Amino acid sequence: MSLALSEEQELLRSTAREFVSEHAPVRELRKLRDTQDATGFSRALWKQMGELGWAGIVLPEELGGAGLGFAELGIVLEECGRTLAATPLVSTTLLAGNVVLLGGNEMQKKEILPSVAKAERVLALALQEAAHHAPYAVATRAESSANGYKLTGKKTFVLDGHVADQIVVVARTAGATGDRDGLSLFLVPKSARGLSVQRTIMVDGRNAANLVLEGVEVERSALIGAAGRGADVLDPALDRATIGLAAEMLGTLGEAFERTIKYLKDRKQFGVPIGSFQALKHRAANMFVEVELSRSIVLDALRAIDENRPDVPQLASIAKARLSDALHLVGNEAVQMHGGIGVTDEEEIGLFMKRARVAELTLGDGAYHRARFAALSGF
Repeated sequence: MSLALSEEQELLRSTAREFVSEHAPVRELRKLRDTQDATGFSRALWKQMGELGWAGIVLPEELGGAGLGFAELGIVLEECGRTLAATPLVSTTLLAGNVVLLGGNEMQKKEILPSVAKAERVLALALQEAAHHAPYAVATRAESSANGYKLTGKKTFVLDGHVADQIVVVARTAGATGDRDGLSLFLVPKSARGLSVQRTIMVDGRNAANLVLEGVEVERSALIGAAGRGADVLDPALDRATIGLAAEMLGTLGEAFERTIKYLKDRKQFGVPIGSFQALKHRAANMFVEVELSRSIVLDALRAIDENRPDVPQLASIAKARLSDALHLVGNEAVQMHGGIGVTDEEEIGLFMKRARVAELTLGDGAYHRARFAALSGF
C-alpha cells in the first residue's frame, strides 16, 4: 500500500503550510504565553480556520463540514504542529466534536456541529480525573433527578475547558470506578450552575482547566447516546483524537529535526560545520529514522479511520506510542545539539521540547499505549 499523498493532498499541505507559517508562527505562541492571553489562542485565527473549512474538515457537508477525511485533517494538524500553533482543533474538532458526531442524536448534531464547522463554537471533553490518562477511571456521578441528571465530581486536564461554550462531561450512571460499562456522556453549558472552572497554563503554554461539578443539573436531552453505554462512543472518539494528535506531533517532530539539521550545517567549530563530526552524524541519522518511521505509522492510521478498518484501535495505540517516544527523543536531541543556546528561552528549539513533554502525556503516553496494544492483541 502506497503511503504517498495524492495531488489534492499535496496542494492542501502547501496551502496549510503557507497559511500557518504566515498567521501562526512560533512567535505567536510565545506572544500568547508572554502576555498571559486570557483565551490562550487567537480567536481571529480560529475563525480563519473555519473559513478555510479546517474546523469542520471531517464533518459531513449536510452539517456544514467539508466532507473530507482524517487523512486531510492530519495534514492540517501536522502543519499546525510544525509551528506549535495554539488552536482548538484538538479539543473541539478531534475530541468533543467527534463525540457529538459519533453519538449525538440528529437534534444535537444539527444544533452543535454547523457552528463548530464555522469555528463559532469551542467544545471541550472533560474525561480525565487522575494524573494519568485512564478513560474508564471515572468517579464523577450522574444521578437521575426530576428533570434529568445531577452531576457531581471533579475533572482535570480539560483542554480549552476555560473557554469552551459547551463541555462534554463523562460521568458514571452505574458501576464502579474502572468499569467500562456504566459511563454516560452529557453536554454541559459553560454557564451551568454548580460548575466551577479553573484555568491552568501548561509548560508548553497551551490551555487546560480543572473542573468541579457540584450538583450540576442538566436535562435528559443533554445525554449523548444511551445512558450507561458512553464507552461505545468514547472509545472510537478517543482513537480518532489520538491519531489526530499523533499527526500534530509528527509536525512538531519533523520541524524540530529539520531545525537541528540546519543548525548542524551552519554552526562551525574548529573551522568546520559541527554536522561533520561523526558522533553527531550518527545521532542525526537515528533521528531521521525515527521521523520516517513515525510518518509511516501516522499516515497508515489516518487512512485506517477513513477506510473504517477494524484495526483502528491498535493503530491508534501504535501511533501514539511511536510518536510519544520519537518526539521525546528528538526533542531532547534537538536541544542538546544546539548546545548552550538550546536551553535559553531566546532560542525557539526549547519550545519544541516543552511541547513534546505535554503532547506525549496527552491521551496516554507510550507506556499506556503499549500496554493497551498488548491488551487489544490478547496478551
